[in-house]
Amino acid sequence: MPRCEQLPPAVDTPVDAVISRMRALDAALHPRDGVAVFNRVYLAVTEAVDRWVDTGRFVDAHAAITLDVRFAQRYLAAVEAVADERHPPACWRPLFQFRRHPGVRPLQFALAGINAHIGHDLALAVVDTCRTLGCAPVELEDEFDMVGDLLLSLEERIREDLMPDPDLFRIADPLTHLLGSWSLERARDAAWTAARALWALRELPDVAGEFTERLDTAVGFAGRMLLTPLTAPGVWQTDRLQSSGSSTGAISS
Repeated sequence: MPRCEQLPPAVDTPVDAVISRMRALDAALHPRDGVAVFNRVYLAVTEAVDRWVDTGRFVDAHAAITLDVRFAQRYLAAVEAVADERHPPACWRPLFQFRRHPGVRPLQFALAGINAHIGHDLALAVVDTCRTLGCAPVELEDEFDMVGDLLLSLEERIREDLMPDPDLFRIADPLTHLLGSWSLERARDAAWTAARALWALRELPDVAGEFTERLDTAVGFAGRMLLTPLTAPGVWQTDRLQSSGSSTGAISS
């Protein structure tokens, strides 16, 4: 399989810089802020990717780094848009709108963020990376699959860590039903198909733009469903989030 053109690593977009930004967000946000919940999950994934790069797990480390950073930049851009009182992409709006809702469980916040990032951002990040490296999506397939496998390996742990305690069983039943309707593996597969479609449409910007807009809207709709409130205020949240504050934070149940 042909490989991407080997370029020197981009000094302005290191994985370490992305990790630093995520850690700063984690420190700044209330731990039960819904964006904070996703940020901690994503920070763990990005740190794992960084370890894989350091230990030579990727065949093309530069391609993996570029994809990882382009991917993370889309999430961070959404955070910045909200902080600047601008609209983030539609796929991210449900998470920011419901981030302090007392009836939404931490696991819902985590998976809604993963849904937005995998369902929408990943396809665009693949195209961004191809343009940066001068290669086609097929040349990134190994790196894409390895990052996807890492996400899948963490999904089970995320669900275990964030599922309700036994005394909240009456919440767990509808939560299990709701979250069972969404699959990270299917979302990853759909992202790869979308990336290939967008690459094929790169000479038709109007069509590519419409495709991207429809994808953004559909992923946002799925995110809104994942964030359906399942409890009355105060059932799981012993300390309320303050109405003011910035926009991101941590895994906490």
